[in-house]
Amino acid sequence: MPALTLHPDRLFPADPATRDLARRLHASVRSLPIVSPHGHADPQWFADNAPFPDPAALLITPDHYVFRMLYSQGIALESLGIARIDGSDVERDPRRIWRLFADHYALFRGTPTRMWFDHALHEVFGIRERLDCESAERIYEACAQALKEPAFLPRALFERFNIEVIATTESPLDPLVQHRRIRESGWGGRVITAYRPDPVVDPEFDGFARNVTQFGELTGEDTTRWRGYLAAHRNRRAYFKSMGATSTDHGHPTARTCDLRESECHRLLERALAGTATREEAEQFRGQMLTEMAGMSIDDGLVMQIHPGSHRNHNPRVFRDFGRDKGADIPMPTDYVSALKPLLDRYGNERKLSIILFTLDETVYSRELAPLAGHYPVLRLGPPWWFHDSPEGMLRFREHATETAGFYNTVGFNDDTRAFLSIPARHDVARRIDCRFLATLAVEHRIDEDEAFDLAGNLAYHFAKAAYKL
Repeated sequence: MPALTLHPDRLFPADPATRDLARRLHASVRSLPIVSPHGHADPQWFADNAPFPDPAALLITPDHYVFRMLYSQGIALESLGIARIDGSDVERDPRRIWRLFADHYALFRGTPTRMWFDHALHEVFGIRERLDCESAERIYEACAQALKEPAFLPRALFERFNIEVIATTESPLDPLVQHRRIRESGWGGRVITAYRPDPVVDPEFDGFARNVTQFGELTGEDTTRWRGYLAAHRNRRAYFKSMGATSTDHGHPTARTCDLRESECHRLLERALAGTATREEAEQFRGQMLTEMAGMSIDDGLVMQIHPGSHRNHNPRVFRDFGRDKGADIPMPTDYVSALKPLLDRYGNERKLSIILFTLDETVYSRELAPLAGHYPVLRLGPPWWFHDSPEGMLRFREHATETAGFYNTVGFNDDTRAFLSIPARHDVARRIDCRFLATLAVEHRIDEDEAFDLAGNLAYHFAKAAYKL
C-alpha cells in the first residue's frame, strides 16, 4: 500500500542554504506551546472529557473544510451525516461516511485540508499508510480503537498537543455552563471563552428580535431602549470576563463602522426589533455596534477582533435545509480605509484599545491593512484565516504586509477550526511557513540570523500570547 509519510522538509525552500536555515529555525520553535485564541472547539468536550464517538464524527462531520469540497463534487451532505433542520434521515453509519470520504480523498490533493488530515493520521493516530478506498477500513478501525483509549480523551489530547490555552467563542446568550464545569473540575487545562455578540447585534441574524428579548431577560436590562441595550452588553461582557474571556469577536459582513447620535441609534434599534430595518439600516446598526464595542473594550480591557468580508450562507438551499456554517460562506471584497474611519476618528489613538483585524480579501494586505496597522496604535493584523490559512496564503500575507506593517504589528498565528485534531497541524504549517520566510530574509541579508531566531519564537508563540493578553 502507498505509505503515508510526512517529509521533514515539507514547505521549506528548495534552495539548500535557505532550507538549512529554515530547518534550524523550525527546530527552535516546533516544541513551543500552542496558543489558540480563536478556536471553535466545543467546551463540552473538556467539561465531559468523554471519548469521541467515532473517527467520522471527530474528523469529517464537523469540518466544513471537508464537506464543502465533497459537496462541490455532487456528494449530498446527508450522505456525510450532516444533520438537516427538519430532522429527516441522514446517514448515521460512521463507517459508510468514512468510506465515502476515503473514496474521494484524492479531491483534497494540494489543499491545506490534505496536509492537516495526513498530519492528524500520522502524528496523532500513528497511521503509516495513505488513506484511500483500499485502506479505508483498516485506518478507520485503527482510529476507532485508539479513540477508546484514555490517551485519546479530550483532556489528554489537549495536554499531548501542548496547548497552553484555547479560547472558544460563545454568544452573549450562552450561560457558559460548560466553562463553569471545566473550572470546577479541578483540571489544569486552560479553556476560556470569547464574547461573540453577532446574534444580538446583527438585525439580519435569524431570530434577532427574539434574541434581544432574551438578552434583556438574562441581564435585567430594558433592551428595547438604546441605553438599556448597551448596558446589557456591558453586563454580559463583565460576566464573560469573569469566566476567563480576554477578547471579543465580531463576524460582520463588512468592516463598516459608524458614529451616530444617540437618537439615531435608538431609532435604528426600534426598527431592527420591529423587523422593518432596511439593509442599509441593518448595516448602520452593525457599524455603530463596532464603535460601541471599541468604547467598551477601552473600559473593560477585552481585545477586539473583527472578522469581516464573508457573504455568509451564500447557498440559500443549503442554508434552508442544513442551517448556518455549512461551507457556503464566500469571501467578498472588503474596504477598511473608509469603513473603519468613524471608529478610528474616535478611538484610533487610544493606548488602552487593541483591535485585531482579519480579512478574506487578500487584495487589501499591502494597500489598506498594512498601512493602517503601520500607523494606528490600536490596530494589529490577524493572520490569514479560513480560505487563506494555507501555505500560499500565509506566505502572501508575510510578503505583502511585512514591508509596511513590520512583524510587530501582527499577532502571530491563531487557528480557526472546528476540527480539534487539526490544531497542531495548522500550527505546524504556520511555523514552517514563517521559518521559510524568515530564512529567506536572513539568507538575503535583510535581517541577521539572531534576529530570525528571535522573530521565529515571537511569531510562533509570544505575539499571540501578548496580543490576546494571555
